[in-house]
Amino acid sequence: MNNILEVKNVVKQYGDYTALNNVSLQVPKGSIYGLLGPNGAGKTSLIRIINQITMPDKGEVLLDGQKLNLDHVKDIGYMPEERGLYKSMKVGEQALYLAQLKGLSKAEAKKQLDYWFDRLEIQGWWNKKIQELSKGMAQKIQFVVTVLHKPKLLIFDEPFSGFDPVNANLIKDEILELKKQGATIIFSTHRMESVEELCDDIALIHKSNKLIEGKLIDVKKQYRSNTFEIGIMTSNVEGLMYQLTQKFTVGQANFKSLNDDLKLEIQIGNSSPNELLNLLAQNGQVTHFVEKIPSVNDIFIQTVSK
Repeated sequence: MNNILEVKNVVKQYGDYTALNNVSLQVPKGSIYGLLGPNGAGKTSLIRIINQITMPDKGEVLLDGQKLNLDHVKDIGYMPEERGLYKSMKVGEQALYLAQLKGLSKAEAKKQLDYWFDRLEIQGWWNKKIQELSKGMAQKIQFVVTVLHKPKLLIFDEPFSGFDPVNANLIKDEILELKKQGATIIFSTHRMESVEELCDDIALIHKSNKLIEGKLIDVKKQYRSNTFEIGIMTSNVEGLMYQLTQKFTVGQANFKSLNDDLKLEIQIGNSSPNELLNLLAQNGQVTHFVEKIPSVNDIFIQTVSK
């Protein structure tokens, strides 16, 4: 079984509004899976179904090959975007209580909490109330509560909102470490730079429908346009431009460079990169030659704007 989670033809309606329209997903074991989409696309509805907070009207969800049931609560860790901690409770007693809800004994919960409080350098927070903590500090507690029962599947909804860059980096490193230890992570976000950095697979949901799913590298290959950014030092600009425009589609590029070179964006169509490179080399000194690979942000905007 290579997929830890399978969503099969799930439909969810609220009155006349369809939040999910026949959505199917496959989340590979051990991956970081980016669940992308604009606000209101249906991501949160799907996450609520996976967490059994609400039920689908049609379709089913399988975890490790079994239809979702109440025993699976202990196998999933969920950190919602709207954090759900009790503000007047002390950090330590609240974390112990929530860990026991997930099936840990009090002794095991205390052991795991000691480990995580030590690891994140928050040992002094045990007797503080949540309302005494900043948003970023409360986020750290929520993160610990989400992961401490070592679930097979972790779901983070906008995990970096509220963190300063240092703590965002700290949490990112912890997420990568959890993956190394065998966890599968679903990462729901509209921050595309985090997706580029962390995700192996992605799915894009828009207006209640799944539009894209696959390995990030395969999705990028599908959207590549055989376009290259080039820089060249040449004394024959006019001659070079004539030769280039006879064979390729040529436009201006605006990448940064240390040289006072001619910067162009060239779409080569079915030609090979070597053909372009040879033509350039015959006309001057090539200072920059890079394929323009579409970013997740480019793919997101292109797909959602269709």
